[in-house]
Amino acid sequence: MSPFTVTRTLPADATAAALRADVADGLTSTPKQLPPKWFYDARGSALFEEITRLPEYYPTRAEREILIARAAEIADATGARTLVELGSGSSEKTRHLIRALPDLRVYVPVDVSESALELAGEALLAEHPRLTVHALVADFMNGLALPDDTPGPRLLAFLGGTIGNLLPAERAAFYASVSDLLAPGDALLVGTDLVKDEATLVSAYDDAQGVTAAFNKNVLAVLDRELGADFDPSDFDHVAVWNAEEEWIEMRLRARKDLTAKIPAMDLAVHFEAGEEVRTEVSSKFREEKVRAELAAAGMDARRWWTDAQGRFAVSLAVRR
Repeated sequence: MSPFTVTRTLPADATAAALRADVADGLTSTPKQLPPKWFYDARGSALFEEITRLPEYYPTRAEREILIARAAEIADATGARTLVELGSGSSEKTRHLIRALPDLRVYVPVDVSESALELAGEALLAEHPRLTVHALVADFMNGLALPDDTPGPRLLAFLGGTIGNLLPAERAAFYASVSDLLAPGDALLVGTDLVKDEATLVSAYDDAQGVTAAFNKNVLAVLDRELGADFDPSDFDHVAVWNAEEEWIEMRLRARKDLTAKIPAMDLAVHFEAGEEVRTEVSSKFREEKVRAELAAAGMDARRWWTDAQGRFAVSLAVRR
C-alpha cells in the first residue's frame, strides 16, 4: 500500500453540525458552557502554540521531558509495531516515540484537521521513509475504528494532558472505548497534569502576557465567523479559577455588562447579565491513584508511571487486559 494514506471517517458537514448542537445546548443551559474544542481554528491553534512556550505554562515542557527521557523504556515495554495518536495535530509530541520504536511499521495519526494530518505525515515520511502513515480524519470521541493495516502490538498515545478536558463520565466512556479498540497486550500511553499548588495552576491558565485570555476569547470569534454571531470579545473578561473540590481548573468568560448576543444562523439570542459566566474549559488535575483506578475500571492495568523531575506532570503506560 501507499506509504501515506488519509481516510476520512468524519462527514464533511460534521463540524458545522456539532458546533450548532453545542451552541444550542450550551448557551441555553444554566450555567452556560461551551466545549474547549471550539478554541482551535487556525488562530486558536497558533495562540495555543504560543501558550506552550510561555514561562507559566509548564505541561508541554514537562511532558516533553518525560517522553525524551523515557522513550526507550516505552519502546522496550511495548514492542509496538503500530503507534496510534489521538488528537495528533503536528505529531510533534510523538516524534520522540517514533524514533525510539525499532519495530514500528505503521503510524496512525487521528485528528479532525486533514491539512494538519497531511503536513505532519509528509514531514514524518521524509524523516522515516520506511514508515507507513495511515492518517484518520475523525473525531475520536464519537467512535473510532482502526485501519486493517495495524499490526500488533499496538501503542495508543493520548498526550498533552487532553484527558483532563473530559469530565469524569466522559473519561470513563473514553477509556472504555479505548479498551474496546485495543487487543489484550496492546498499550495506552496517557499524559496527565498533576494536582499542585493553586498559584502555579491558575497562572498556567492566566498568564501575565494575556495570551491565554486571547485564546479563551477566540471561541467568540469562531461563533461570529461560523454562525454570523455578533459577540464582541471586549465585552468579556477571561477568568481562570481552581475548583479544589473537583480538582480541576475552569476557564470562563465573564460578561462585563448586561448584553444580548444574536446568532442569526440559529435564530438564537443569548442574554448575559453583568457578571454572568460561560464555562469554556475544564482541565482536571490528577493523582496517581485516581489515574490507576480509572484505567483499571476500563480493563487496563497501569504498568508504568513516569513524572518530570519536578513532579508536575505524569505519563502512564497501561496494558489492555
